[in-house]
Amino acid sequence: MARSGTPGEGTRPRVRHAGQLGWDDGLYEEGPASGTDSGTGERQAASEESGHRRGGAKRRGKKGRRRVLRWSASVLALLIIGGAGAGYLYYEHLNSNIKKADLTLGDKKMADHKANAAGQTPLNILLLGSDARDNAENQKLGGAKDTFGARPLADVQMLLHVSADRSNMSVISMPRDTMLKIPKCTDPKTKHVYPATVGLEMTNETLGRGGPGCSVATWYELTGITIDHFMMIDFSGVVSMADAIGGVPVCVKSNVYSRNSEGKGSGLKLKKGTTKIKGKQALQWLRTRYGFEDGTDLGRTHAQHMYMNSMVRELRKGTKLTDPGKLTDLAEAVINALTVDKSIDTVKKLYDLAEDLKQVPTKRITMTTMPNVYGTGRLKERVLPKPGDADQLFQMVRDDIPLDGKASKRKKPAAAKKPTASPAEIPVTVRNGTRTETDYPVKGRASAVQTLLAGKGFTRATIDAQSAEAAKRTGILFPTVDMEGNAQAVAKALGIPLTAVKRSADVSGITLTVGADWREDGPYHAPSAEEKTPDSARALNGDDKSACMDIQPGFTW
Repeated sequence: MARSGTPGEGTRPRVRHAGQLGWDDGLYEEGPASGTDSGTGERQAASEESGHRRGGAKRRGKKGRRRVLRWSASVLALLIIGGAGAGYLYYEHLNSNIKKADLTLGDKKMADHKANAAGQTPLNILLLGSDARDNAENQKLGGAKDTFGARPLADVQMLLHVSADRSNMSVISMPRDTMLKIPKCTDPKTKHVYPATVGLEMTNETLGRGGPGCSVATWYELTGITIDHFMMIDFSGVVSMADAIGGVPVCVKSNVYSRNSEGKGSGLKLKKGTTKIKGKQALQWLRTRYGFEDGTDLGRTHAQHMYMNSMVRELRKGTKLTDPGKLTDLAEAVINALTVDKSIDTVKKLYDLAEDLKQVPTKRITMTTMPNVYGTGRLKERVLPKPGDADQLFQMVRDDIPLDGKASKRKKPAAAKKPTASPAEIPVTVRNGTRTETDYPVKGRASAVQTLLAGKGFTRATIDAQSAEAAKRTGILFPTVDMEGNAQAVAKALGIPLTAVKRSADVSGITLTVGADWREDGPYHAPSAEEKTPDSARALNGDDKSACMDIQPGFTW
């Protein structure tokens, strides 16, 4: 029997039921889809009024500014992986409407990227879909009136990774039903502190714990991948951008109607084959669970990947972006729809990111889903990261290995720097981070590693028993550039890969954390990422135009 994705009775009361969760199809209560958007007239009138105001404005003529304006439309491409455009936009107007928030709300500061031999570093962006019903438009689109005013949920979470050489791009989706531990987060506005969870919670709750920065902190804790930016969009943003683009082709293998006997479903109704969808219908596609594949959040994630790949191909064609009026509408829709981190607070900075992204051809874009397994007991309708496979996927991204299996242009990491002191002169702090979600920390691991270091000549190694935060992976942090060579010398002595040596403002000296991957006595055995994406990640190539959704039995017409 297909899993419905509905929470068990053990779910805590404050967590909304799966039929009431954000981008979940169970929220849509407006009946069958007609393919029309009742809010289109209002948006069109607003667009016309806005266009009238802009009509009298003088266009700027400086060449540098024109390049920025021409590529402002690529902000959308940042959310949907690439894109291009032409025309002139109103720079100051767009700048003033960008919504911004803190990048991370967690206590653990993210380490710097490790550059390759050419000095290039990767780019990681967390893409979030919010179910917030904080305005009339989102309430109309989201339904579920009993959730109006509730804390928002991050029901779509995708980590976008662009390789250091900008030759390839990878996306990892985390299913909304994933259960994990959420770190301590502090709301930047209210200063309210949300303590770290003791047990497992649904990943989509992170957004309601202070904002998107808590989602970023949670991803970093889970994956060890340094995140540079986030971008968040809500219901009305999806609709307005889909309208501005002119539609996205999607395919179903049979007629589909997403509505069950209990009235749950997105209301999506499509004929067999390929249909170009936009507006409300595009939102329905992205939220559909009942009717796709096995009726779970996993099928919905796969459908989202198909939509995004198709949208990129439409944008890359450029056919919808040659009309200045349409281009302006698209730019307005993008800026109004997005919330971004404070480090990309201008159109110029968004343009610079777009310049990086547009270098990647669609054939080198790979969409994946975090490998997962179903839980047991009260978590039987929820998923957990799949041991081995999920770690493998995360490590490939950390090591900048392409997920499409093709040879990359990536350059080897930079050679080790020469230490500025002898081992006996290098102080090292050792921490025991071997605790896991199921096991207590191994006693004596910090002391054992201290002894290993002494045997290698590092006689100034000391133990920090007060800081014993759990760490999935063994790593070495250093605070300033002049310490990098010394930190790398420590790593080489113990057989720790140089990619695990990173600069961080979170430490005051060279700090070695013994992770859960080194719970046993003896030398460190570095796990090496195979250059193969696990089959359980369901990789989908950006150039695959044959992708078509399987339809769940009982949801055809």
